[in-house]
Amino acid sequence: MTYSLNTTLINPSSNSSPKSIVILCHGYGGDGRDISVLANYWKNFLPETLFVCPDAPEVCKVNPAGFQWFDLMDQSEDEILSKSLIAEKKLNLLINELIKENKMDNIKVALVGFSQGCMISIQTALKRKDRIINCLIGYSGKVLNKEHLKENINSRPEIYLMHGDIDSVVPIDSFLESKHFFQENNYKILTKIFEKCEHRIPTEGLSIGLEFLKKNLYK
Repeated sequence: MTYSLNTTLINPSSNSSPKSIVILCHGYGGDGRDISVLANYWKNFLPETLFVCPDAPEVCKVNPAGFQWFDLMDQSEDEILSKSLIAEKKLNLLINELIKENKMDNIKVALVGFSQGCMISIQTALKRKDRIINCLIGYSGKVLNKEHLKENINSRPEIYLMHGDIDSVVPIDSFLESKHFFQENNYKILTKIFEKCEHRIPTEGLSIGLEFLKKNLYK
C-alpha cells in the first residue's frame, strides 16, 4: 500500500501479521530513515511489531535534504500551533491508514518521537478521540501549546518522557514544564533525565524505551 506520507517500513521479524504498530516521528531536518535506527535496534525484541518511520510532510527550510513537521523559524506561538495542527491532521491520516491496512482485533499502536517528532506525537496522541494510541515515548521534546492541549485532551496513553540535562536545542526546562503539564492534568507518567547528555537519544534511552514498549504492547 502507498501511504499519504513517504514511509520507511520495517516488517515484523516473525514474518507474521503485526499485533502492534510503532510509529516513529523524526526530529526537525531529519527523515524516516534516520529514526529507523531505533526500529532496527528494537525489532528483534518486538517480533510481532510493524515499525513505521514516516518522513514529515514538509521539506525542512533549514535543511532541504530533510523534513519538518512544521516550520519553527521566525514564527509566533499562534503560527506554530496553526501549522502543527496541519501536521497533526496528516499524522492522524497516516495512523488511520495503518489501522485500516492492518485491521485486526485489539491492535496496539505506539507513538515514539524525537525532538519536533516528540512534540507532534504528544499533541496527536492526547487529542485522538478513538484512544487507539496505547503508549507514547517522547525523547528531547515538549508540549507545544499547553493551553490548546489542555482544552483538547481525549486520551490517556501510557507516557514516558526522556531528556538530556545539557540539551541546548530543546532545553531541560521544556521537559520540566511538560512534566508539570501532565501532573496538572492528572497523568501518571514516567520520566528520565540523562546526565551530561545533549540533544540525542543515548543507549540507555533506547533500552528504557524498549522495555516500556514490551510492557505496554505485549502485555
